[in-house]
Amino acid sequence: GGGRQLEAGMRGILITCNMNERKCVGEAYSLLGEYGDLLYGPEQFSDHEERLSGSEKEEDEDDVEAALKKEVGQIRASTEQKLRRFQSVESGANNVVFIRTLGIEPENLVHHILKDMHATKKKKTRVILRMLPISGTCKAFMEDMKKYAETFFEPWFKAPKKSTFQIVYKARNNSHMSREEVIKELAGIVGGLNPENKVDLNNPEYTIVVEIIKNVCCLSVVRDYVLFRKYNLQEVVKSNKDDIQQNPNPSNLTEVQNSKVVKPETEEEEKISKEVEQENK
Repeated sequence: GGGRQLEAGMRGILITCNMNERKCVGEAYSLLGEYGDLLYGPEQFSDHEERLSGSEKEEDEDDVEAALKKEVGQIRASTEQKLRRFQSVESGANNVVFIRTLGIEPENLVHHILKDMHATKKKKTRVILRMLPISGTCKAFMEDMKKYAETFFEPWFKAPKKSTFQIVYKARNNSHMSREEVIKELAGIVGGLNPENKVDLNNPEYTIVVEIIKNVCCLSVVRDYVLFRKYNLQEVVKSNKDDIQQNPNPSNLTEVQNSKVVKPETEEEEKISKEVEQENK
């Protein structure tokens, strides 16, 4: 895949959108860049470019072949060093964008974004629906997932740590995985790490997010999943009154914001609403 498509071993942020993937990527870069700079400081690049300009003086002393080899090596090194903190890769599913991350903790960054948007109620995106951190990926086969999850879940659930949890599952372009089997097996692994870990479907401390796209299983363990409206950026900025009432349709995008009405895509809204209802069940 050359790192240009979602594959096992990547970490990043899975983003669902309302039809316009290109605009979604633009919004994602803008939002992640803004908060990434706040949390981790501006992105730092190597001084390799400076060394490139300095090396030009030495080329007069080298023969043409050596100079050519040096230039090729410098271009390759420069390309490697310019791997960005956030990089869009092919997700393998429609209306889903995957932003690969390097050198940051996806869970902390996304939680910080949602916490800030929940507090300020400031709408920052138009086409992004949900933004889910993905802290680990493996092949989407039961044995691979079980082996991977045994280690992956340890920071949150291994004794003496204990927590309440729920598992939310979504599969796209994949027909060989069984929802019930995956949830049962993963819940069993959490219970095996500490029998005092208990399922709570109403307001758990942690939500285990399982997103399967084709043959890749994306995993994360997130906080405040209920409070932050299933990590939905459109819903989390609604008023505190709405928070209390817990609107039963958290994917309804109709909203008056700054005197602008954002109209929902009817068919897409209906589909997402059904997905959320199924997830709640």
